[in-house]
Amino acid sequence: MHTIKTGKGSTTKGFLDRFFNLSNNGTNVRTEFFAGVTMFIASVYILAVIPNLLVVSGMPRESTVAAVILTTAFATMLIGFVANIPVVIAPGLGLSAFFSYTICGSMGLSWQTALGAVFISGAVFVILTVTRILNRIIDSIPQVLKTSIGVGIGLFIAFIGFKNAHIIVADKATFVGLGNMQDPAVLLTLFGLIITSVLLAKQVKGGLLIGMVITTVLAMALGITKVPQSLSDIFNLVPPIPVDTFGQFDIKSAFAYGIVSIIFSITIVDMFDNIGTLIGVTRKANLVEPDGKFKGLNKALLCTSIAAAGGAIIGTSTVTSYIESAAGVADGGRTGLTAVVTGLLYVVSLFFAPLFLLVPAQATAPVLIIVGVFMISEVIHIDFSDFTEALPAFLTILLMPLTFSIAQGISFGFVSYTLIKMATGRFKDIHPIMYALTIAFIIHFAM
Repeated sequence: MHTIKTGKGSTTKGFLDRFFNLSNNGTNVRTEFFAGVTMFIASVYILAVIPNLLVVSGMPRESTVAAVILTTAFATMLIGFVANIPVVIAPGLGLSAFFSYTICGSMGLSWQTALGAVFISGAVFVILTVTRILNRIIDSIPQVLKTSIGVGIGLFIAFIGFKNAHIIVADKATFVGLGNMQDPAVLLTLFGLIITSVLLAKQVKGGLLIGMVITTVLAMALGITKVPQSLSDIFNLVPPIPVDTFGQFDIKSAFAYGIVSIIFSITIVDMFDNIGTLIGVTRKANLVEPDGKFKGLNKALLCTSIAAAGGAIIGTSTVTSYIESAAGVADGGRTGLTAVVTGLLYVVSLFFAPLFLLVPAQATAPVLIIVGVFMISEVIHIDFSDFTEALPAFLTILLMPLTFSIAQGISFGFVSYTLIKMATGRFKDIHPIMYALTIAFIIHFAM
C-alpha cells in the first residue's frame, strides 16, 4: 500500500488502509481484493443451490433468487464494515432445507409463516448479542472445544469439496465410497487440485483464484460446463428484484401455531453455526488474542443476527456465516475489505448471475479441499494425552463431516465434554454456563 508524504516529512496511510487497518494485519488492498474475489467464487454456488431449495416451499423463483443475492450482499458488506473480518454471510444450506422440507413440507406451514419463525429466531439472536449473553456463552467454551471446532470445520469443508466433485459418493453398503475415477469431471477436479496446490506451494498470489479460472476454462473445453454463446449467457439487462417475497413474513401465524420448538431449533443451530464458523475463520486469519479470544466477535455476531432477521424480511431462510470464508483467508484475506469486495461482487452478480453460475463444482472443489488442509493444522494444539479433552475434541471434529452439520458436531462435543468432566470429578474445568448449554443441546437432540 503506497503512503503519501506530508509537508512535515511524516507519512499518512491511504483511506482503505486506515479504515480496515490493513498494515497492522499484514495485508494490503491488492491482497484483500483477490481474497474477496476468491471468497466470492468459492461461495457463489449458493446462487444455484439455495433458491432451488427454497422454491420447494412454494416461494416464487425469481424473487427468491433476488432475495438470496441481496441478503448475501448486504450481510457480507455489513460484517466487513462493522466487524472488519473476512467472512461471507448468506442463507444457510442446512437451514434452507429445514425451512422447505420440514417447516413447509412435513409440517405443512406456508412459506410466509416459516419466514415469520425465521424472523423471530433472528430477533432472539439479536437480543442475545446486544445483552452480551452470547459473549458470556462464548467465553464459557473451553479452549479445546474452540480449537476442535476449527479443525472440524476444516474436515467438513474438505468433505464438501470431495462430495461436490463426486470423488466421494453415496454407497448403500458402506454409506460412502470412492467415485468413478474414470469420470472426466472427477479427473478434472484432481487436475485442478494439483495445479492449485503447485501455485500455493510456489506462493503465487491469488493462487486459489487462478486455479479456479484454469479449471473452469478446461471444464468448458471438455463440455462439463457451458461455453457462453450469447450475451444472455453472461449478462441480465434487467436484474431480478424480490417483489413477491419482500415483507411477506407472517409473525402472527408463527406465534399462533406455537412453533416454540422450531424457533428454538433454528436459533440454537444458527447461533452455533455462526460461532463455530467465526471461531474457525478468525483463528486461521490470526485475528485471535493469545488467550484464544477475538475482540471483534461481538460486532460480528451482531451483524449476523441482524442479517438473520433482515433475511426474513427480504425473503430468505436463516442467514449464517459460511465456512467457505476460509477460502478467502487462505488466499490472504485478513480484514473486512475482503468481505466488502465479496459483497460488492454479489451486487454485480444480479446482472452477471448467468456468467458466475458457469463456474462448475470441479473448479471450486479443489479450493474447499485445500482449505481443509490449512484448517486441520490447528489439531496440534489439542492435548490428546488427556482423555477428558481428547474425547470431546474427537467427537466435535469427526461428527461435523459425518452428520454434515457444524452445529451437530458442536453439540456432541459440548455434551461429551461436560459429562466426562463430571464423571471424572473435574468440576473445576466446567464453566457454569456449560451446564446450561449441555442441557440445551440435549433438548435440541430430543426435539
